[in-house]
Amino acid sequence: MNRILARSLVFLTSAGVLVIEILAARLLAPYLGVSLEVFTGIIGVILAGISIGAWLGGRLADRSSPRTLLGPLLIGGGLTTLASPLIIDTVGPALSIGAFDIVFASVAGFFAPAALLTAVNPVVVKIQLDSLERTGRVVGSYSAIGTAGAIVGTFATGFVLIAAFPTRPIVVALGVVFTVLGVALSATRRTWASMWLVVAGLLSLGLWAWDGPCQFETTYHCAVVEVDPERPEGRVLLLDRLRNSYVDLADPTHLEFRYVRLIADVIATAAEPGPLHVVSIGGGGFTVPRYIEHTRPGSRNTVLEIDAELIDIGHERLDLSDTIDVVVDDARISLNRVAKGSADVVVGDAYSGASVPWHLTTLEYNRQIEAVLTGDGLYIMNVIDYGELAFLRAETATLIEVYDEVALFAPPEYLTGESGGNFILVSSRDPVDLAAVESRIRGRGGTEIGISGERLDRFVSGAPVLTDDYAPVDQMLGRAGL
Repeated sequence: MNRILARSLVFLTSAGVLVIEILAARLLAPYLGVSLEVFTGIIGVILAGISIGAWLGGRLADRSSPRTLLGPLLIGGGLTTLASPLIIDTVGPALSIGAFDIVFASVAGFFAPAALLTAVNPVVVKIQLDSLERTGRVVGSYSAIGTAGAIVGTFATGFVLIAAFPTRPIVVALGVVFTVLGVALSATRRTWASMWLVVAGLLSLGLWAWDGPCQFETTYHCAVVEVDPERPEGRVLLLDRLRNSYVDLADPTHLEFRYVRLIADVIATAAEPGPLHVVSIGGGGFTVPRYIEHTRPGSRNTVLEIDAELIDIGHERLDLSDTIDVVVDDARISLNRVAKGSADVVVGDAYSGASVPWHLTTLEYNRQIEAVLTGDGLYIMNVIDYGELAFLRAETATLIEVYDEVALFAPPEYLTGESGGNFILVSSRDPVDLAAVESRIRGRGGTEIGISGERLDRFVSGAPVLTDDYAPVDQMLGRAGL
């Protein structure tokens, strides 16, 4: 085999395995969210595929002619790559967020292409070995080429491909490339016609795999905007299948979600009258900034949103005003652009049920928040938890470590662990008037109650403080209600 072709095959297949590994997280996100557990499952399964593929390829190369193996391995790798989106979309709706389902989905979608494409490397090495005296040089050089391909595949996908193209077209293109290479290496003059018929069929399969559950695929989310059938001007933003935001295009004061109404209750009761400087961490559908802009004329809204495409969706579909200042960056970085002591209210709503950025939960992060608040400023945080509420209790313990006063608002059954969902934590230098907030809640027909002081201390008892060195949020978070 020509040395350039041999090295190119090893380079490309190694790069392809890492492209699949990174894109696997994108394909699973609509069903399992984005979490450390999802990445752990994917990495473990891909590594298992690499291990089995290397062993299998070497064993097959010793048992039969290695030259006859390359085509079938590449065709198999291309076919299974093409099939991976279809497999994930088939099993995805039945998945729950847990270790078993994460590993199961990763194996179903990505083990086979990782193993088959990795098997190419030892087969090529066997073909290139013509002398025992050159074994070390050949094996070492092709191992280095494979590693270089993996590095290029990683950087190209993370820094270029995902930013330039949707996930599924990348997967389809990758599958087609490997299948065509396999066909080219397998075909003889007598079989070319039938081989190209196979390629045509694969292209049709690729077009089928092209469509997925996302109306908009952003850098971080699978996003869908739905019209509320009961409210023609209502729009629901779903991120990774979960209802993230609700916007009424005709009425910014309509707050559909219970927890958003609770945020509005706290702001109306505990914040100073008149215009406010409100910093929102996480934009989503920009419901709170629109509400503040309408109910407190003259207010300044600063939104820290890492996902730039959500801003475009906001402008195109959710009536996002140009007067709302949106900073596109991670909140830990963009908070440094907010003047110290300038924010009357900070609203932390960067979490969804399936995805919690752990670095926005820690002691160090909360000290950043505390620094941008005015003397009587409020930090209002939305936390989603279920079951034993281990994450909620740890986050509350962390806030108590930073702020003079902390209060927790939720329906009574949430606080007892009978149910779960969105909890609102309010932190400040001055005590929050629980009775005043509850009075406003009752006025709109709500049932939430507030706890603080000794009762909150008992609720938190024994919970760890989250820090940049210790924040196992994914393991703490209860997801039984998702």
